[in-house]
Amino acid sequence: MNPTLFDQLSKLPERYKTMSTTEMEARVRAIKQQLGEELFIPGHHYQRDEVIQFADAAGDSLQLAQICASNTRAKHIVFCGVHFMAETADMLTKDDQIVYLPDMRAGCSMADMANIEQTESAWQQLQQLFGDTIVPLTYVNSTASIKAFVGRHGGACVTSSNAKTMVEWAFQQKSRLLFLPDQHLGRNTAFALGVPLEHMAVWDPIREKLEYDGELEDVQVILWKGHCSVHEGFNKWHIDDIRKNDPDMRVIVHPECSHDVIQAADDNGSTKYIIDTIESAPTGSRWAIGTEMNLVKRLITEHPDKHIISLNTNMCPCLTMNRIDLPHLLWALETIVEGGRGNVITVDADTTAQSIHALERMLQFAK
Repeated sequence: MNPTLFDQLSKLPERYKTMSTTEMEARVRAIKQQLGEELFIPGHHYQRDEVIQFADAAGDSLQLAQICASNTRAKHIVFCGVHFMAETADMLTKDDQIVYLPDMRAGCSMADMANIEQTESAWQQLQQLFGDTIVPLTYVNSTASIKAFVGRHGGACVTSSNAKTMVEWAFQQKSRLLFLPDQHLGRNTAFALGVPLEHMAVWDPIREKLEYDGELEDVQVILWKGHCSVHEGFNKWHIDDIRKNDPDMRVIVHPECSHDVIQAADDNGSTKYIIDTIESAPTGSRWAIGTEMNLVKRLITEHPDKHIISLNTNMCPCLTMNRIDLPHLLWALETIVEGGRGNVITVDADTTAQSIHALERMLQFAK
């Protein structure tokens, strides 16, 4: 995108900076009523409370994109999440449906750690090292171009919920897999399926180098050197602290956390798994949760009968996800009402078709 145009789309008009919260909320409600079924607002679990209160559906990224695809009545889909999520929604919805991102700066640091140029270069070098023995898998937390790359090369997407199933599927296709862009989810999933750590290598896209000390023929999993900046904020010593000071407290974390954190925790799972686990936990139970702070705070509010804390009490919310706030949501909605097309997310037809292959393989085999 042209930098000047990007700045224009990202710069919040001054009038929204002086409105009261009450006025903004009233305007959002009025626009939702005015547009009715023509408007659909999906909201990711990590969104601010001031935004999630207006979501027509809350969930994980792929879940929300699928809900968008099933809602054929909505003409305008204002996706309250980050860029790659809005891309997936655009790819799965009809051509006459328009997907918007309230703030174009709402990206994902993890997704940005694997761009298509790096990935194409890595693939060529890995083919020289290992031959035609690799199937690529990409976490849905990746750009459309990476999903398309995986689709072109016979691979599939994965979510944190179905990663085990899809890694098993990948090993049925070929003897090795390339997992991108999150090394931690790849490592934790493969380890849980019995792949030893010493059979996992890491591809560094910056240095264009395979990090591995053993014999190449022993490599089963090649992990892209990427990570979630939020979940890397949880450390094993946080768990050690809880074990020392509150031994009855259970620790549950997201599989994007580092391997030593996963091994030290009592349980781990997707965002939905964490939510469901807390909801079904007995009254009076005590929990330390290792995931994004907005969600943890919401769980604390929704479950006053349980003692819940963040595993890292100094953790900040996801900074890019938090770019979507009430003023930007209102701006996006008023732009629609005024007939504008600001902050529209579109993915070209070729990229969409190739990405759909990767998504469909996941949906076919991860049941």
